[in-house]
Amino acid sequence: MPAGATDMRSDPSVVALVARAARDDQGAWNELVERYLPLVWAICVRYQLSRADAEDVCQSVWLRLAEQLGNLREPAALPGWLATTARNECLRVVRIAGRYELSGDEPDDVGDAGIEEMVIIAERNAALRVAFAELPPQCRRLLSLLAEDPRPSYDEISAVLRLKKGSIGPKRGRCLEELRRSPHLAAFVEEATGTPFKSPEAEPHA
Repeated sequence: MPAGATDMRSDPSVVALVARAARDDQGAWNELVERYLPLVWAICVRYQLSRADAEDVCQSVWLRLAEQLGNLREPAALPGWLATTARNECLRVVRIAGRYELSGDEPDDVGDAGIEEMVIIAERNAALRVAFAELPPQCRRLLSLLAEDPRPSYDEISAVLRLKKGSIGPKRGRCLEELRRSPHLAAFVEEATGTPFKSPEAEPHA
């Protein structure tokens, strides 16, 4: 496990998913794979693996996780475990292929610092997906429309969501604020702002 992995922010949802998956909960297993497949794939990309080799690495990582799931001493450190396992598998594939010895363009080893950075990004993205899924339906639709490329006009958004054009901007601001205040993003908000997170429920009402 990379240095500092045990100091990663502890996500209770990851602990719960690991516990459920260890009890053969297929839904929990599928959620773990969906949540962390981008992390494993990103490491494969960093090592410049072909698609076939990357798919083999992913399969090996998930097989090893299935074997070790019930033995993880720190379920909250699962992202670091996955990243380290993926890196080791990538290095194994690269060494077996031996293709970089001739070309001289071997990619730099991701290293512990790189692993930790990729784990943090994966955690942030996973937390963002969970927080987004808990927004009210209209907020999800509005933010999804605004994120499209090319972005639809306010006239089009107004027609789709049945909102007045003048209310789209303020509505967007309220939705983003609600997203920012999600408990799932608490650790990332505190890290970015240096301000302790306060859930809306804990704040006094006017």
